[in-house]
Amino acid sequence: MNAQRIRLIIGLMTVALVGIICLQIYWFDWNIRLNEEQFDKNVYAALNRVAGKLQFLETSSAIKAMNRARDESGNVRRASQYLENGYAARSLENMTSSTGDGQSFEDNVIMWETMKVVELLDSKPLAERIQLDLLAKAVQDEISSRGINAAYQYGVYSKARNSYVIVNDHYVVEDSGPQITHGGAPTLYNSPYKVSLFTQDMESPGYLSLYFPSRTSLVLGSVIKTLVLSIIFTGIILFCFWYTIQVIYRQKQLSEMKNDFINNMTHEFKTPIATISLAADSIGSPMIMSHPDKIKRFVDIIRQENRRMNSQVERVLQMALIDKKDFQISVEDMNLHEVIQQAVDNFSLQVEKRNGVLHTDLQAERPVIEGDATHIASIIHNLLDNANKYSPDKPDITIATRDVPNGVEITVTDKGVGIGKEARKHIFDKFYRVHTGNIHDVKGFGLGLSYVKAIVTAHKGLVDVKSEPGKGSSFTLMFPKHVGA
Repeated sequence: MNAQRIRLIIGLMTVALVGIICLQIYWFDWNIRLNEEQFDKNVYAALNRVAGKLQFLETSSAIKAMNRARDESGNVRRASQYLENGYAARSLENMTSSTGDGQSFEDNVIMWETMKVVELLDSKPLAERIQLDLLAKAVQDEISSRGINAAYQYGVYSKARNSYVIVNDHYVVEDSGPQITHGGAPTLYNSPYKVSLFTQDMESPGYLSLYFPSRTSLVLGSVIKTLVLSIIFTGIILFCFWYTIQVIYRQKQLSEMKNDFINNMTHEFKTPIATISLAADSIGSPMIMSHPDKIKRFVDIIRQENRRMNSQVERVLQMALIDKKDFQISVEDMNLHEVIQQAVDNFSLQVEKRNGVLHTDLQAERPVIEGDATHIASIIHNLLDNANKYSPDKPDITIATRDVPNGVEITVTDKGVGIGKEARKHIFDKFYRVHTGNIHDVKGFGLGLSYVKAIVTAHKGLVDVKSEPGKGSSFTLMFPKHVGA
């Protein structure tokens, strides 16, 4: 799959995910607003019902009081005095003296009594017109009947006093202090849930208000579970999307590295195969057969090239074993300095051919560790080979050791082309090779550093690299004294 098609698929998936997320946000916003409207509707309905109950109870009580007063005695004057609660009796006489021919004395008394009831109710303070127990029960019943099960505060505000006179089951005592801070009143003042009381009066004497401290959680309560699940599932989808992209690019990169590996393997094998073929043809030539020294020379070439191919094949097979977890090391006591010195002796000739130098700085005082000498020698050779290959001309390579707590540290430093930040993330990946232009300008399968990493890890050690483009690289290997440490 080419890069353009991958980008197209990623773009379409991104647009689809963004669209789904936007739709979810819109749906949750709409659902929350709908819940707010329904909540407000239920609260106002409850308040109106409570106000209606208070008005009905007051009117009923007044009518019953009037009826009781009239039934106690047939004396109309006595009934009127009962209702007036202290008004002069001559008011009744003055009213009856002006009664017309079409209206009986009793009808006029009833009218007068009704007017006096209304006047008496209007003149009473708002707090005295409401019974606390009836108010508390009415509020509780109406709120609960609408499925609102949450803490709330309620209060009765008097316009005459310009303050709350009832708050949460108790009367507010008037004093010289600022009453707005009394009994939770600040929250009630700010609450939008208010209805007028006793609207049959010429002017409503006050209003009843409700406040819900947990209104937000109540509104979100019905959608919070769905919201959490939506966030979780969306997060899973985003993670899978991100992981899929990573896998696609990783597979693409791996495919490119494998193609690179095949190209390099073909390039690496073609030269020795061609050399062996040429040497074999030469040995069969009648001109060569008569010269034993030349035959020996061609046989040595065939043997050397064959050994070279076997070495390459062995490295590939070793990496295959490492991938299958069938890889094992033969642990024994070994002297790192001896292994390093032997690798330097064998490799120095290649550096000298390029007019380079190979320094040693073996400062470790306790170089003996537990390890596999063959594999450690091989990874040191790999690091020296990389330092040589990635040095443009006249390689300057240093291999050093030093003691560290519970182990020995080996550092191979060169002054070559260096490695960029992005490449440093992948240099230990199998098949990965740092290119310097043409794909075949530096020979190799891209297995060297992957092999180094695997061997050091098998020894319970650590690998680190420091490098800057144009300034060279420094590879550090730390081996513990004991593999089990």
